[in-house]
Amino acid sequence: MPKLYRWGSSSTCAYQWQQKCSITLSRVDWAQISQNKLAADWFLTIVQRMNNALAILHKIFGYSSFRPPQAEIIDTLIEGGDAFVLMPTGGGKSLCYQIPALVRPGCGVVISPLIALMQDQVSALHEAGVKAAFLNSTLDYSQVRVIEEAMQRGELDLLYLAPERLKQERTLALLQSVKLALFAIDEAHCVSQWGHDFRADYLELGVLHERFPSVPRIALTATADVRTRKEIIERLQLQDARQFIAGFDRPNLCYRITLKDNPRQQLLRFMREEHASDAGIVYCLSRQKTEETAEWLQSEGFNALAYHAGLSARQRAENQARFLREDAIVMVATIAFGMGIDKPDVRFVAHLDMPKTIEAYYQETGRAGRDGKPANTLLLYGLQDVIKLRQMMAESQGSEEHKRIEQHRLNAMLGLCEITTCRREAVLRYFGEALPMPCGNCDACLHPVQTWDATETARLALSAVYRTGQRFGVNHLVEVLRGSNSDKVFQFEHQHLNVYGKGAELSVNEWRSVFRQLVARNYLSVDLDGYGALMLEEVCRPLLRGEATLALRRDETTKHSKPGKRSKPAALTVAGDLDPELWEALRALRMQLAEEHKVPPYVIFHNSTLEALCRQRPTTLAQLAQISGIGERKQERYGPPFLAVLQQHQ
Repeated sequence: MPKLYRWGSSSTCAYQWQQKCSITLSRVDWAQISQNKLAADWFLTIVQRMNNALAILHKIFGYSSFRPPQAEIIDTLIEGGDAFVLMPTGGGKSLCYQIPALVRPGCGVVISPLIALMQDQVSALHEAGVKAAFLNSTLDYSQVRVIEEAMQRGELDLLYLAPERLKQERTLALLQSVKLALFAIDEAHCVSQWGHDFRADYLELGVLHERFPSVPRIALTATADVRTRKEIIERLQLQDARQFIAGFDRPNLCYRITLKDNPRQQLLRFMREEHASDAGIVYCLSRQKTEETAEWLQSEGFNALAYHAGLSARQRAENQARFLREDAIVMVATIAFGMGIDKPDVRFVAHLDMPKTIEAYYQETGRAGRDGKPANTLLLYGLQDVIKLRQMMAESQGSEEHKRIEQHRLNAMLGLCEITTCRREAVLRYFGEALPMPCGNCDACLHPVQTWDATETARLALSAVYRTGQRFGVNHLVEVLRGSNSDKVFQFEHQHLNVYGKGAELSVNEWRSVFRQLVARNYLSVDLDGYGALMLEEVCRPLLRGEATLALRRDETTKHSKPGKRSKPAALTVAGDLDPELWEALRALRMQLAEEHKVPPYVIFHNSTLEALCRQRPTTLAQLAQISGIGERKQERYGPPFLAVLQQHQ
């Protein structure tokens, strides 16, 4: 059983004690408390509620204790307070509102932006024995009426709503007619017009505070910089809410960023050598590239599916269901895929194009390793990515201020790609968090980048931009510097410039690297109205005047030996101390049960639960109840068949 919740186990209690009773205590002094009946009654109520929360955590979800700061968040909501929660992916955000909804009287209402996400969460809650439902566009009128009537009869613990439903007076009238435990606004960064997943319907969520001022609200997200956090709080009217910033670090993720150099072969080598039988996600910038990459991976022996907004809703749903329920599926997708995906055993996320912001990069890579086990990320980038993204921004309908901010964020993303120091330090610093020392788990830490004194070379490159009138792109500038006899060089008479042929000792790729890094460091900008011409920026003046020096990274060349053909998929990786036959038998049973109940396998039991079963080998239901992740409902429903498999392998 879980440990009892006691005074001092949550700083929220101390905070609320001071607010409600005007008494400050560092530990329980029952003699003093008993002299104040209001204080005593309130204190006993809080302790009882938190003990109820722990009992629910153990009985329904199968865990014995909360992770920090779950207890404080749950305590705040149980007491009727509002909360803003920023917690990394896989940190247990859903429990922060699910448990208070079960402790408090009434039904908890969860605003969720994705139909697939709410359906998966409701299915998982049903498996745990929680009375939950959802209202979205997939239901017909009769189905909606059944759910509405169940809610009016007080039969629901949790109701998941699509945000557009709150525009309907019918929905608002339903909510006003019943007892509500709380409102939870999931993926709250969708409310921010500065965020990468903006949803216009989220702008209407201020109605919750206006129509239901006494119902506690919690807004949750895994990704938000300081500007986005501020906008979330303002738009959702959470100025008085307690803020819980749990940090951004995902130490189990290995960040790897490298220059594009035959990207398909780079991806193929990465997948075959490190993730031959793993589930993963490959992100592409365009729909066409998504489909072409999925087809190519299929031809290379991988079980790859495509996902983008241009596919039919049915095809997207089918592909997503396969990704969630089958092993070793590789989803090749645009950014339309991923928000709220709860698959715990995604072992890699690869980007074939550079994301436009660090927020997007963090959010997308965060879909790997939700189970806390090691996972890899790979980003392949090039100067053409930057030009393409800047062109997309220039053509957008946003305001000039919005374009300026997005340009700043793109520059920060390019800077992350080009740095020679710890990637994790840079990511966390962007979100306002400090890492005390290099992480030791990114490419820059594991394989430190070599640098070289590029001062004179950079001056020559900048001079070439200036001498050619700031009207030409990288290809032409490289031809001039290398002394090419191309028609274009002679057409513009650039063979007469004093920079002509002065850079012949560097290869084409080496010059490309120089120009790319000068753009990344804002010495040069790209003219998006013309043909990608490079232009000088003010920051380059000290370098041109000889008042500054510059060190650039030395790009490593990639060997293009083609990886060998992939053999049939290997069995899912198993820890060395586990019986592989028992492991596969438990996985087979889990898959059978998942198919019977039409849920993903991890909804039955996570891999960590199967591993615990392998190690501890319980023989009774009572022993089974001690395994983390097995609540009372799952113990009753799945205990006998799993015990039978364990008995066969004694």
